[in-house]
Amino acid sequence: MDWLRLKAELLAEGRVKVVGVPARRFISSSTAGPGAGGTGSLFFSVDGRRVRLLVDPDAALILIHEGMGKATIPFKGELVRGELEPAPLHCPRQAYITLSERCIFSCKYCTVPLGQGRIKRPDEVIEMVMSAVGEIDAISITSGVPVSAAEEERRTVGIVRLLVPFGLPIGVSIYPTPQTPRVLREAGVAEVKFNLEAATPGLFAEMCPGQDWTLLWEVLEESVRIFGRDHVQSNIIVGLGESDEEMEVVVRRLCSIGVIPILRPLAPAAGLAHYARPSAERMLSLHAMLERALKEAGLDPAQAQTMCAACAGCDLIPGRD
Repeated sequence: MDWLRLKAELLAEGRVKVVGVPARRFISSSTAGPGAGGTGSLFFSVDGRRVRLLVDPDAALILIHEGMGKATIPFKGELVRGELEPAPLHCPRQAYITLSERCIFSCKYCTVPLGQGRIKRPDEVIEMVMSAVGEIDAISITSGVPVSAAEEERRTVGIVRLLVPFGLPIGVSIYPTPQTPRVLREAGVAEVKFNLEAATPGLFAEMCPGQDWTLLWEVLEESVRIFGRDHVQSNIIVGLGESDEEMEVVVRRLCSIGVIPILRPLAPAAGLAHYARPSAERMLSLHAMLERALKEAGLDPAQAQTMCAACAGCDLIPGRD
């Protein structure tokens, strides 16, 4: 089975039961987005290409850890051999840190507003990065919105300035204000990701009440002017009820302004726990469409240094997979 097909099939499964030698040091916990909480996740890698799977003792998919990170997944009559990648701070080779584990928004797919998570202090963030020096090539920052977008922007900018001396590219993904791209660039940020989340304005209004679709587009366009093509990303969740045609429209619009779309398969949770994950066939079809759109626009996700396009664990990323 070729890698692209295998990864699409594994992403469609989404969850894995880990057996064999204890693999605790390879399992990390997410504090943001639909995967927040739970029993953690791991990164399974084959020849340097990776997929992220949620750990679930009740999953049908089995991963056998043979020790020292060596692992095998029995899948459709084959034994897929690979290795588990360490993720010291949520992501292999990146310090991927959530500043605020609280949010005033109530996106239907997200579990964060259901809890009262922590808000990390600046010194705590610095200590986290220091603990991973030598194991990381980049720093990526994300955050909920515990009070207001403007206040979280100020907090993020202050922490970014403390991280610049590490000499690593810094990516940031927060809910923006109109000035966010400019102030992040002035603080030393290399790349940004502002998430549209849904393929259409109607779905966005339904899934992300209280957020501003028009603002996000304006901020994305401004970000490309400031950070350059290949250095601005935007997540779009696959499986919220959009058609393939609607997905292609938003992908091509993003590519036309120089933004790299990240097609994120839905992880059913919170208010969408009854939804289904998108099928492998759909993810492969959308990946082919995305690949064409990126090529026609002259964009290359492999040029990204931070965040999702650099990791490629949760999504099918042209130029990485």
